[in-house]
Amino acid sequence: MFCDRIAGNLERYHSSREEFEKDTLFQDACCMCVVQIGELAAQLSETLREENPQVPWRIIKDTRNFYVHSYGSVDTDSVWTTLTEDIPVLRESCALILASER
Repeated sequence: MFCDRIAGNLERYHSSREEFEKDTLFQDACCMCVVQIGELAAQLSETLREENPQVPWRIIKDTRNFYVHSYGSVDTDSVWTTLTEDIPVLRESCALILASER
């Protein structure tokens, strides 16, 4: 799961915002995971998305589009907020969805 990869990247760099701001490899790895999350979210059935309105599916897709089409102008402050605040919530929501599907 790409949320887990982001968590692993944050752990590897000790959740250091300073490291994130100066290390483009760290940035690229995390941003690619966000892009992949957006790609996968777009492939989910409409039914699943409707049954889980607590997940901001449209924002996830829009974030993916912004990262892909921003051409180097992604704001590291916004990305950091996504990584440290939004992704953990999404990770938990996905775990609950998967548990309910079993």
